Amino acid sequence: MDNHMRAGFWRRLGAAILDGLIIGIPLAIISSILFGKADSAFSNIVSFLYSLLIPIVWNGYTIGKKICSIQIKRLDGMPIGIGTMLLRQLVGGLIYAVTFGIGAVVSAFMVGLREDKRAIHDFIAGTVVVHDGSE
Repeated sequence: MDNHMRAGFWRRLGAAILDGLIIGIPLAIISSILFGKADSAFSNIVSFLYSLLIPIVWNGYTIGKKICSIQIKRLDGMPIGIGTMLLRQLVGGLIYAVTFGIGAVVSAFMVGLREDKRAIHDFIAGTVVVHDGSE
């Protein structure tokens, strides 16, 4: 796994912002049309399913990660599966929620300062985010 360069904070943040814009804005518009408000259970569920399932079917990429040339990989080299993504998204998200966002801040510092560039959710799921080599 060390044959890939690890993706750092800014690249990962850029991918997250792009995903938020590309997926979030259309979801907010659709939700507003269907439910009269931009933030609804519908948009939250679709957003969660996007972040959970797209990396499985698209080999560790989301749209934002693909644009930024980074992808999620398992440390053991196996393909990303539903179990890995559930650990990463659901368990990681629960930890961030239970700590009232402090875990997310700690994760940001971990990605920015640690040599291995892994966040809390990466440790939970046994993953790493790497440059995909297409740059």
